[in-house]
Amino acid sequence: MELDVFLIPPAESARRKGPHDRIVMSSRVRLARNLKEAAFPGWAKKLERIRVLELLLPAIEALPEMKGAFSGTMDSLSSLDKQILVERHLISREHAAKSAGSGLVLNREETLCVMINEEDHLRMQALRPGLQLRQAWAAIDQADSALEKKLNYAFSPELGYLTACPTNLGTGIRVSAMLHLPGLVLSEQINPIIQSVNKLGLAVRGLYGEGTEALGNVFQVSNQMTLGESEGAIVERLEKVLAQIIEHEENARATLLEKKPKMVYNHIGRAYGILANAHSISSKETMNLLSLMRLGVDVGSFPGVERSLVDELFILTQPAHLQKQHSEKLSAEERDLLRADMVRERLRPVSRPVVPPAVSPGAGLDKPTK
Repeated sequence: MELDVFLIPPAESARRKGPHDRIVMSSRVRLARNLKEAAFPGWAKKLERIRVLELLLPAIEALPEMKGAFSGTMDSLSSLDKQILVERHLISREHAAKSAGSGLVLNREETLCVMINEEDHLRMQALRPGLQLRQAWAAIDQADSALEKKLNYAFSPELGYLTACPTNLGTGIRVSAMLHLPGLVLSEQINPIIQSVNKLGLAVRGLYGEGTEALGNVFQVSNQMTLGESEGAIVERLEKVLAQIIEHEENARATLLEKKPKMVYNHIGRAYGILANAHSISSKETMNLLSLMRLGVDVGSFPGVERSLVDELFILTQPAHLQKQHSEKLSAEERDLLRADMVRERLRPVSRPVVPPAVSPGAGLDKPTK
């Protein structure tokens, strides 16, 4: 089956709901596992990787959760299809660079995805919309337990599950959430929050994980330690931190609307103005402006507009998704032109943002000093 036929349409994906999804866009729990009798992918020769792939594929496909799943090798996917999977956060950028000897199994609902021969033999991840870390952990734990009955995992009584990178030793778990934090960014509180989170042993990364920037005011928060703490404790600890970040973001938005409403609505209005009228726009600028428009939907500036419209545009305006809609190869400049055309067309029915009546004409302006 072709990947683009299998994948859930962006409009449907954007309509998925979850707890606290105003701020928490998605939750993910990932497990790293390796086979005892095989060299880790980074050290294995091509034939060894292919042997491991041929061993793991049928075992994963047989999982009840994988009924009707997409299953394929990385060398059978086009570079465009791989990039689309990265843009949807279904595989890592590192896995997209793999070819022969690596593979992928993705369930129909796009809630369970297994990368084969990425950094480890198995990188299994469960995904959920909104804040659903416990649900994601329960799903991946069930799949892992079923596989462990069939496969001989590399495991040490002292160190736990053995992984290619020492930071994944022990439980091999990485728990993360993707957060939309425009309030903290606009109020210039984001750096202190990141520093506080880092001190708690958690990592804050950009939109596509390690080494990437926070486009669209989207940040990934995840655990760093996997050794010496149970999976349940890690999930619970991250939940508590996320609850605090959500509260800080809600407070930041409320304070901005109370003390600097004109600044907030100026950002929202300018973002809409550019998106609705631009004839050339880059992917980076689009995401940053869509973030402000998403904030506008949340604070009532776009009555009748669903947040899913903005979330769908988050997906569709990214380079690979844009390229997929056109048969010929597009240059960056051509993508910028087509992106602007598409966004203008999609925003045509959306009226210019309004300022809720609670905001008085002079509110948020600095008072002149005497």
